[in-house]
Amino acid sequence: MNKPLLAALATLVITGAGMAPAAAATQTSGAASAPALAAVDFAGTVALSNCSGSVVRLPASADSDPALVLSNGHCLETGFPAPGKVVVGQSSSRTFGLLNSAGTQVATLRANKVVYSTMTDTDVTIYQLTSTYAQIKNSYGINALTLSDTHPVAGTAIKVVSGYWKRIYSCTIDGFVYRLKEGDWTWKDSVRYTSACNTIGGTSGSPVVDTATGKVVAVNNTGNESGGRCTVNNPCEVDANGTVTVRQGINYAEQTYQIPACFGTGNQLDLNRSGCVLPKP
Repeated sequence: MNKPLLAALATLVITGAGMAPAAAATQTSGAASAPALAAVDFAGTVALSNCSGSVVRLPASADSDPALVLSNGHCLETGFPAPGKVVVGQSSSRTFGLLNSAGTQVATLRANKVVYSTMTDTDVTIYQLTSTYAQIKNSYGINALTLSDTHPVAGTAIKVVSGYWKRIYSCTIDGFVYRLKEGDWTWKDSVRYTSACNTIGGTSGSPVVDTATGKVVAVNNTGNESGGRCTVNNPCEVDANGTVTVRQGINYAEQTYQIPACFGTGNQLDLNRSGCVLPKP
């Protein structure tokens, strides 16, 4: 997985293409005839102590709702959730550095709980903040990113926005992986990037933004760094027939379109809502 930064530095290994942090992905521009794209910058992203993340809202969120932060399950401050483990409602006082469009930190936001966290089927942690969306907007002029509630499609142009590194990677969705296996964990219907998104340690939890809509379609989480087969930091793809494929240097994300169906009024988690397919405790 795109290891939290401290783990990455401790092993002197950078996840993804095995490149030094200064080697950012080249950003590409669309053809002249392409439709206008949504502006994708750092506004609304956050830097964690060892990962990246973003302030997100659901399609039905109200400005008065407590704001949410999205990152990876493996970025949870209490450690990686074990396979089959789902954390709900855990107290947290974690802080997040809120960035503006230029990537400058303008505030420190604080959580009061972990709403949801798991590394089973997906790799997400969702925090609830002590601030509402309206308070963040009024104080800092920054809007939350909106989670898409529809499945993305292959070929979609995306940007992976790392609040930790203040770096944006540009590529497209190469395809989807039936099962992505890494060590003891297995993720379903993962997003595979084209090679230009050579994400590194510290980019874990970065929002994956559809450049046409500006909405979050996935959360960056892992990559095969040395060609290993289904081991930690070397995930493998497993198709419906059980065939294993290893793609060294290729990176992945977990889709987030399933999340909105699991929240009701007031940004309240309800895993029993109709249409909610996130794993339950």
